[in-house]
Amino acid sequence: MNMTTYSETWDLNAFYEGGTSDSAAFLAHIAEVPTLIEAYKEAVEAAIAQPSSATIATALDVQTTTVLNLQKIGVMLSCLTAQNTKDEAAQVIQSNMRTQYAALSDVRNRFDKLIEELDDATFHDIITSEALAPFEFILTETRNQTKLLLSEAEESIITSLRADGDQAWSSLYDLLIADTKIRVTVDGEEKVLSVGQANNLRNHESATVRADVDAAIEAAFTEREAFFAHTLNHLAGFRLTTYKKRGWEDVLEEPLRINRMKRETLDAMWGAIAKTREPFVNYLQRKATILGKEAMTWADLDAPISASTTALSFKEGAEFILQHFAKFGPKLEAFARQAFENSWIEAEDRDNKRPGGFCTTTKLDNASRIFMTYAGTMNNVSTLAHELGHAFHSYALRDVHPLNSGYAMNVAETASTFAEMIIADAAVQEATNADERLALLEDKVQRSVAMFMNIYARFTFETRFYEERKNGVVPAARLNELMSEAQQETYGGALETTHPHFWASKLHFYITGVPFYNFPYTFGYLFSLSIYAKAKEIGTDFEERYMALLRDTGSMNVEDLVMKHLGEDITQEAFWLKGVHLAAQDAEEFLTLTEKA
Repeated sequence: MNMTTYSETWDLNAFYEGGTSDSAAFLAHIAEVPTLIEAYKEAVEAAIAQPSSATIATALDVQTTTVLNLQKIGVMLSCLTAQNTKDEAAQVIQSNMRTQYAALSDVRNRFDKLIEELDDATFHDIITSEALAPFEFILTETRNQTKLLLSEAEESIITSLRADGDQAWSSLYDLLIADTKIRVTVDGEEKVLSVGQANNLRNHESATVRADVDAAIEAAFTEREAFFAHTLNHLAGFRLTTYKKRGWEDVLEEPLRINRMKRETLDAMWGAIAKTREPFVNYLQRKATILGKEAMTWADLDAPISASTTALSFKEGAEFILQHFAKFGPKLEAFARQAFENSWIEAEDRDNKRPGGFCTTTKLDNASRIFMTYAGTMNNVSTLAHELGHAFHSYALRDVHPLNSGYAMNVAETASTFAEMIIADAAVQEATNADERLALLEDKVQRSVAMFMNIYARFTFETRFYEERKNGVVPAARLNELMSEAQQETYGGALETTHPHFWASKLHFYITGVPFYNFPYTFGYLFSLSIYAKAKEIGTDFEERYMALLRDTGSMNVEDLVMKHLGEDITQEAFWLKGVHLAAQDAEEFLTLTEKA
């Protein structure tokens, strides 16, 4: 019998002794930042004065050191503010650090401008030199993207304004969401919950509880919708003003470049999904019937269809993950075991935690931390596997130079979704009875619904919102309309009720570093389906090939990455249709198993 226990709270002492916002080691590291940035500035100025492979290589070395140190501080701050939204000291430090990040960006912009302004012959000599040849992709990307920016002085002004611009609005959102409380009655007990805790009740077995939670969430956001609308409008306004100054007409230009993908690829992906909506619409209609409803409501989207789904303790969930990761490959299993045994995971269900989940990694230490709220559901186990997948991606890149390990969000969601699939598939196969198998199969279908319908709704809403925002502020009432329309459209008209305030409740719309924090999830999901199919075909021998693919994610465009490792053209719908059809098989099986419902 395995007597190992796993902590449900993470250990931040490994980063800084004390592991708190007033840790002496943490504060001392923060105090070093101005010196690090000044050293980077001096190295860049030397390269500008005398550009050569030697001076540019030195500037890149100092840049790497500086970025890695600031990244570690950022990781610590993200952990502190997520585990306790009332940690005012961490919030103050986070606000103050924005000035340092702006200073770093200023120097980085000067370096990028240097690379852009090199004549073609000099640039060729530099990227073919022994010292810089390994960074040809990233330097060429820097050169091409910097050509699209304003002058160095103008970009410096934009960067300096961000701390009190879009980043400040994003910070305000964090405060608003932390202060938003959901009041509901569960099992006869009146509770005051955080948004994250309330969202966990969306899969409660009681239809009354689900309906009450849904109504309470809508009521809470209705009460504060003006504040959230103000925040979203001004965050978007800052972004659009920046785009306009740069001459960028298409709001998708930046997110596509950040994700290193072509517009044709994005259009092909959504096109394939739109053509294969029927099985998922039929699933939603069938589920409504099972629940005794005429049509599906938003409150019931996550409703359990069987009372037989087993609740798993955190330890049981961990062991389930380890067991099935081992079937894929020994390195994935050993890595996940290390995460559990060394307390890398913050999973405790308590108040004042930020909603949602994430994985964050400091490459300076090659260490990751995972944040979530664990409530014992199989969905929680899948989320945990998802975040472990993110951490494993960073592990695969541990020996890759930091300059070549900065992967885009769309491929970032590949390893996480792949890990999630391993667990979801295993859960269905190991179900102990027909009811449990059906419930777990439905969990898989729900994942596809989330990627093909929910994420698509987010993308559709955000695209339309930004177009309207170009003409002025979009009021809360109109934001609600845009969100409901997007949900009805992407869910194929299968919803009787929608979640009009989803735009206010979802953190992703307020993240400043990655605009359009939505479509990369669907990309990663479908890409993962292709990889998972290969893994099942080849077995544990596939692990090394998989890790080789992950190692390339920081130094290739996604079209080239997929062609190299899978031999597929992802600008064509045919590639995406194969993945969507694989997912649709789960929906078809669900419909077959519930024909008599």
